[in-house]
Amino acid sequence: MWEDIQAAIPLGFILSFMIGPVFFVLLETSAIKGFRAALVFDLGVIIADILFITIAYFSSYQLLENLSNQPGLYVFGGVILLVYGITIFFKHGSRNSSKIPIKSKRSDYLGLIVKGFLLNFINIGVLVFWLGVIIIVGPSLDNEPSRIRVFFTTMILSYFITDLFKILLAKQLKKKLTGTRIRLIKKGIGIILIVCGIVLIIKGFLPNDRFNIESRIENISY
Repeated sequence: MWEDIQAAIPLGFILSFMIGPVFFVLLETSAIKGFRAALVFDLGVIIADILFITIAYFSSYQLLENLSNQPGLYVFGGVILLVYGITIFFKHGSRNSSKIPIKSKRSDYLGLIVKGFLLNFINIGVLVFWLGVIIIVGPSLDNEPSRIRVFFTTMILSYFITDLFKILLAKQLKKKLTGTRIRLIKKGIGIILIVCGIVLIIKGFLPNDRFNIESRIENISY
């Protein structure tokens, strides 16, 4: 069991630094809205990951094959990210305000959890990633449910703890934020979401053999 934990910790750390829309929105939320808001947002992201892992565990090979035969799912998720990114980019804040936005109230926390969950959930590539991990890691754990639970629990905890440090570091930027810089950050986040959406849409139109998550994870493993 200890070997499984040791193997999961670095994977969780690497997962936390995978560049994607969630990565940048988490840092933005921490820098602008504070530690608690970012923590709540991250919980939503993790809930989506847990759901993906559960789906991947109980469907693995069959679902991976279905996803490869239904590129429309990538296009659907990509369009949502693209529209969301465009909305953020062109959304104008108050130009007369130079103050940092007020911290999120408790009533806003539910919205942040939903935002984190949906932003992660609509990225079908995340589900493909977890499917690939299940397929590669499962046999090495002898497909034992107890060992798999320990492995993925450790991986998620490692991911979450790393995110806490990222949130704390991003929070230090708050003192240097002005109204203009906040608008620039939001536009930057919008551009990142637009790019991620376009990548997903392109993935939906590429031949299946151009993106084989299982083979890529195998290459990383070795």
